[in-house]
Amino acid sequence: MRMLNISISDVEYNQFGIKSDKLSFSELVDIINRKLIKANLQKTVELAEKYDLSKMSIEEISNEVKTVRKSAEGRN
Repeated sequence: MRMLNISISDVEYNQFGIKSDKLSFSELVDIINRKLIKANLQKTVELAEKYDLSKMSIEEISNEVKTVRKSAEGRN
């Protein structure tokens, strides 16, 4: 097994919620993935609110999806 040393700031250490100075690569990837997923979810919520998509009912969302799918089928 190889050892890799990575330097990060105290801010990043705390921001990522790292609890140990020794992590496996898969643990580090999981931590980073969780942070990215959370950031992407927040951006999605912001865009939904910006374009009033957050006010749509499930039925309206389903109709939009059906419309996009039909449009995509017509292009093939």
